[in-house]
Amino acid sequence: MSETPDQARQNQPAQGKQAPGLPIRALIPNAITMLALCSGATGVRFAISGEFEKAAAAIVVAGLLDGIDGRVARLLRGTSRFGAELDSLSDVTAFGIAPALILYLWALNDLGRFGWVVALALAVCCALRLARFNTSLDQEDLPKQRLGFTTGVPAPAGAGMALLPLFWNLATDNSLDADPHLRAIITAVVVGLSAFLMVSSLPGWGFKAVRIPRNARLFVLAGVGLFAASLAQAPWMTLFAVAAAYTVAFPFASVRYSRLRREELAEAAQTEITQADIMPPTESPVPEPKPHG
Repeated sequence: MSETPDQARQNQPAQGKQAPGLPIRALIPNAITMLALCSGATGVRFAISGEFEKAAAAIVVAGLLDGIDGRVARLLRGTSRFGAELDSLSDVTAFGIAPALILYLWALNDLGRFGWVVALALAVCCALRLARFNTSLDQEDLPKQRLGFTTGVPAPAGAGMALLPLFWNLATDNSLDADPHLRAIITAVVVGLSAFLMVSSLPGWGFKAVRIPRNARLFVLAGVGLFAASLAQAPWMTLFAVAAAYTVAFPFASVRYSRLRREELAEAAQTEITQADIMPPTESPVPEPKPHG
């Protein structure tokens, strides 16, 4: 039976409508996130085979990939809720589970059950931090975020802090391997501190919180060049210095945040006083006389 003209027009595809599907720009940030996850998981594989230098390098690569996936997403306008959730899952694997297993296989296993508890603390605290971060995505008034600070230590930075003993060992030709028990104790203390700072509510440094004076930008650019040269010549000592500097500078973030917060509250109070002075006082209405009966 042949179609009528009306049926034929109804079966034709609508003009100007595209086939359903995702643009490629929306997949690129998620692909970078997956590479970060795979890099972190690969670090565990290297640790199992005793290649701790490659294991530490895999975590560093995961941190670099994690640092650019969000920026690529905003640049390509490919941000999505799916990408945010995938990023959190990747961070738990690359900066929580993977460093915990690497450090356990490298040093913490010398402490027996206690070493495993310390390794678990790092993974659990990383997961709790990311869960707290996801629940705050829909909140609007976050003073720390508004002023450019983080709440606690971010997951990549926390992993870098936890790996400080391994960085030092690789930079000094395995100097900590001479005393495995002392190596395990030092690692346990550093990992415990990193786990605590991940779930703490202390303000941490964010990119927006750091302000560089205009007359110092040339020195900063020169420092970036020196950092690149140091990373090429002595990568492990450079990574140790960066992670140690972040750890030492972390307490000063609380001082800076407290001062900015006081200034913000004082400015808000001054604005309210100024508005109250400008607005005329409202006069109470004069009651009408009641008629006498």
